[in-house]
Amino acid sequence: MTVRNLKYSEILKRNSDFAKLLSDTGYEIKVLSNIVTSQLNEILEYTLRVDAIPAIVKSGDYDNIVQDSLKYQNSNVIIIFLELSNIVDGLQFKIELLNDDQLDEILEKTKSEIDLVLKNFEKTSLILINKFTSIHFCSSNIMKNNLEELADQLNQYLEMRIPENVRLVDLEKVIANVGVEKSLDLRYYYSSKALYTVDFFKAYAEHVKPFFMSANGKAKKALIFDCDNTLWKGILGEDGFDNIEMSPKTKDGAIFYEIQDMAISLNKQGILLGLCSKNNPADVDEVINSHPDMQLRNKHITINKSNWSNKVTNLKEIAQDLNIGLNSLVFVDDSSFEVNMIREQLPEITVLQVPERLYNYPKMLRENIGLFYNLSFTAEDRKKIKMYKQQVKRESVKKEFTDIEDYLASMELKMTIHQDDKSIIPRMAQMSQKTNQFNLTTKRYTEGDIKNFIKNEESMIFAISVSDKFGDSGVTGLCIINFHDEIQSAEIDTLLMSCRIIGRNVEYVFIDHIIDMMKGKKVNVVKAKYIKTQKNEQVKEFYDKCSFSLTESTDSVRNYTLDINNYEPKQLNYIEVINGK
Repeated sequence: MTVRNLKYSEILKRNSDFAKLLSDTGYEIKVLSNIVTSQLNEILEYTLRVDAIPAIVKSGDYDNIVQDSLKYQNSNVIIIFLELSNIVDGLQFKIELLNDDQLDEILEKTKSEIDLVLKNFEKTSLILINKFTSIHFCSSNIMKNNLEELADQLNQYLEMRIPENVRLVDLEKVIANVGVEKSLDLRYYYSSKALYTVDFFKAYAEHVKPFFMSANGKAKKALIFDCDNTLWKGILGEDGFDNIEMSPKTKDGAIFYEIQDMAISLNKQGILLGLCSKNNPADVDEVINSHPDMQLRNKHITINKSNWSNKVTNLKEIAQDLNIGLNSLVFVDDSSFEVNMIREQLPEITVLQVPERLYNYPKMLRENIGLFYNLSFTAEDRKKIKMYKQQVKRESVKKEFTDIEDYLASMELKMTIHQDDKSIIPRMAQMSQKTNQFNLTTKRYTEGDIKNFIKNEESMIFAISVSDKFGDSGVTGLCIINFHDEIQSAEIDTLLMSCRIIGRNVEYVFIDHIIDMMKGKKVNVVKAKYIKTQKNEQVKEFYDKCSFSLTESTDSVRNYTLDINNYEPKQLNYIEVINGK
């Protein structure tokens, strides 16, 4: 049940229950506004806490955005409601009586405030700024008025000015979702500057949720389809190749044609596509390869589990073969039986059911596109499908070896090390946001954060790209180091590896290089830590295997120290190391 289906009182009750379970370290979100938005706080908290983001949402002072931007720079996320109609009290009616000079003065003053706020938040990880809108007071206008013109000018300015750590929120889309009348409460706007309704804030929370999911490594990675009555109309085993329907020229076929087109669009954005269908494999292959109306082809499909095994088993194998978590999968099926079984037995998977009213199918998929949203889209994403297909080949060849070292030695592994490389900032940020399994501290960073580390003389960032005889896995490892020169020590802030290269011992060669570099900088002591999450149990003892000494341990944190003279390198000679940029 989404937040939009709950009464406000029920949201408050459930959110209070979640609050009792929060750890000491919350995910701090500040809402700065020139109107009253206090009802958003608990609605957004609940919307995020449902998905294990420990959100703590608080409002800044009323109509004090510029000053608050100096106070709250260390928040995880900032949301800014700079409401157009309240830039000047009563602007919605006063603006039509202003002359050009007065209009320009308001425009330039607002631009200056935007610049100040952006500068003050340049080191904050993520800023969400609502785009300006006049729809509250102009939805019935036939001719464009001054308020609409001002909104357009300010939005153009925002589009030109926003840095890497800022995302714009289109308020008009949220209002369109709810309806103008249901979004606004003019009674409270005129009495207390509380413009928006609870219904609006519920829709707003759902609308911005993908930003937070991505920033916390919770974006979905793969979209898996059933076939019969899901990718085409009809049952292949009963109706046959010639009678299944997905032609754009027929009423129902056009719907499935559109679904396939949407899937290909996601695929171009780096989302993996797969099949999980009870069918004869050869029959499905024939449709994929030969059916004239089939848009999804083998080049789009990373993994195909068309067989007669149960779908729970197949979905587990899909996650295992792709080396991603079950909670990274979205599965689409038409069968109530299959949908309910998977929801019951594999609750980690997001399951979407084809609607009974078929014409709602594309709408349903569009409403869930945000599940796949990524704050950063990189060159790696464009290559991802090819990389995962290579991974499936690796797993197949691996089964031919009884000794893992022999298998790795046969791989022709190469690791290229990049130091403070500005050209891959988007990819480094993306890895911090998405990597969960091999991630020692699970700190999430934006492109702006990574840029600041590179600028900082007391920090260094290393990234690695890995290739083997099957292909290039791309930029797949990251290490951020903070130095304390006055005491000749360093601390590993972040160490992570993409799931694509786990199991090749690359991590040990990477840490060998990092320690060797620190020796060159006369570092004597290296500190590091492991912070436990639900997904990184596999690296709990990584530092124990790398000559580090455990100095302090709790249920959730393990602190380590390394006397650099005691470090023992692994010396894995089957991995060639290349110094990149």
